[in-house]
Amino acid sequence: MDFAFDARTEELRARLLAFMDEYVHPAEAVAEEQRAAPASPWDTPAVVEELKAEARRQGLWNLFLPDAEYGAGLTNLQYAPLAEITGRSPHLAPTALNCAAPDTGNMEVLAQFGDEWQKKQWLQPLLAGEIRSAFAMTEPEVASSDATNVTTRIERASDGSDEYVITGRKWYISGAMNPDCKIFIVMGKTDPDGPDIRRQQSMVLVPRDTPGVTVRRAMRVFGYEDHSHGGHAEVVFDHARVPVSHLIGEEGGGFAIAQARLGPGRIHHCMRLIGMAERAIELMCRRAVSRTAFGKALAQQGVVHNWIADARVTVEQLRLLVLKTAWLMDTVGNKGAHTEIQAIKIATPRAVVDILDRAIQLHGAGGFSQDLPLAELYAGARTLMIADGPDEVHQRSLARRELKKYL
Repeated sequence: MDFAFDARTEELRARLLAFMDEYVHPAEAVAEEQRAAPASPWDTPAVVEELKAEARRQGLWNLFLPDAEYGAGLTNLQYAPLAEITGRSPHLAPTALNCAAPDTGNMEVLAQFGDEWQKKQWLQPLLAGEIRSAFAMTEPEVASSDATNVTTRIERASDGSDEYVITGRKWYISGAMNPDCKIFIVMGKTDPDGPDIRRQQSMVLVPRDTPGVTVRRAMRVFGYEDHSHGGHAEVVFDHARVPVSHLIGEEGGGFAIAQARLGPGRIHHCMRLIGMAERAIELMCRRAVSRTAFGKALAQQGVVHNWIADARVTVEQLRLLVLKTAWLMDTVGNKGAHTEIQAIKIATPRAVVDILDRAIQLHGAGGFSQDLPLAELYAGARTLMIADGPDEVHQRSLARRELKKYL
């Protein structure tokens, strides 16, 4: 692979870096103030809408979608360095560019599997940034690391109407507390007794205002509510009814759609994680040269040298692996890049958590505080050791693929 960025990527990188410096970073403190002001902390801060308008004006919009009909038409390799830049402000920049999860994955699902009505009704408003969405798969009663375990039922109505009846309980449904979240993609079982456990599941579109849908509460992450992402909610579906036309794809296709959705999502998270690590390194260096302890600057302490050097080496390794994965996804497809996707999903969050932990340590009590982004970045990175499949699941699958060569 060629490690040089092409002309379009370089041009977009320059524009995005300028956008971050001029608009996003100055807006971080403003967004926090505005989140504390409205009646509901889940309301989108006004400054976010201003950022979205400016991003659209500058053409920094829907960069994640490789389909030029709907997005910027960038390859994974072209998008990788751009996603990394947004990772420096992960709770603001992706939303400003309409490149934030879970909307990105939901738009990809609708673009790839939705019919024309579904695209017009839900994909177009999502592409325009007019609404938000949520992906409802994880359940509290079962080990959701195995998607075949879902217990939510999607059953044909028994009264002869052309409807599905959805019954189940989901949790940690990202973005669902945001009042702009208007649609859920819900995964449940349409054929729970089917012989193929990977053909029992289906996905349906469920509008938030559907009778029987209750957003019950916000789930906390490390003890606090994640207002910047629109929360992570517990959602109950109590005999909620939607037309059969709300089925995405075909009955029994839910597991395959979920797998198609999660591949790009995993690499997007890893791209942004590298940006988070870069910001941590920057904060570490600024702290080290400006702080004195026991008669000399922290930058003169040997242990600090080790932390910074190790962080730099780690980031360079991770970036190369992510770029290789992106290149493989572009050239041989997601299946051909399966090993590398799992490798970055295992390696990146745990390494970035370690870098952030050192950065927090270097900042002392301030590292835990709301005055710096480190604690929030740490919480976000740590959740990605579980989200989109826990590390152990990917390790098991990757090890079995390696061992298969020798059996």
